[in-house]
Amino acid sequence: QVQLVESGGGLVQAGGSLRLSCAASGRTSSSYAMGWFRQAPGKEREFVAAITWSGANTYYADSVKGRFTISRDNAKNTVYLQMNSLKPEDTAVYYCAAGGGASYLYSWAYGFWGQGTQVTVSS
Repeated sequence: QVQLVESGGGLVQAGGSLRLSCAASGRTSSSYAMGWFRQAPGKEREFVAAITWSGANTYYADSVKGRFTISRDNAKNTVYLQMNSLKPEDTAVYYCAAGGGASYLYSWAYGFWGQGTQVTVSS
């Protein structure tokens, strides 16, 4: 079992930055691939970014490529999402997930989820 707790969300103006954190606990949490997803009101949950267990490979949705950076510190069992040049369309609840593996694009591939953190970008 892996427990995930997100933090770092908030209200920011367009063009601003936020850094989300996802603290993981439980057995072998550092051995999982990790992902970030988001869900805006009335929309389906969508993939944002993923990182392999070693941190050697990262993947991004086209909508955030060049603006967001995913990273992890396995010594701290924490995954980060640095979000720069935020836009109003980035407004959503952001979720951290563990266990994506090769199917990292798909929410069904992840076995563990955090409770989410709200990110609101004002124009």
